[in-house]
Amino acid sequence: MSCGSVCKTPHFVLHSWIKAKAPEAAPFLEGRLLFGALTPKRWAKRAVTRNLIKRQIYEVSALYAHELTATAHVVRLHAEFDKKFFESASSPALQKAVRSELTQLFKLAHP
Repeated sequence: MSCGSVCKTPHFVLHSWIKAKAPEAAPFLEGRLLFGALTPKRWAKRAVTRNLIKRQIYEVSALYAHELTATAHVVRLHAEFDKKFFESASSPALQKAVRSELTQLFKLAHP
């Protein structure tokens, strides 16, 4: 098994497991749709912000679950949201921006 980057947006990357040619043990159950969320402290300093982003990842991924292949998927935060545009670590504006970009990410995954 190997992990491949499916698509990117300015702040997020969607990774999916790709079955390799050589048979090997899967780190998850075959045929199940699994999601993971990575929000490193490097890109989201406060726990409130990391939790907000993770909640949005799981909510949006549930909306697009029927369009994804049954394998393991990980959404990774790979850039910081600019603090100048968001008044607090868990502002409604940040929540809306994160949700919008995640929706864009999943639409790119399966046009």
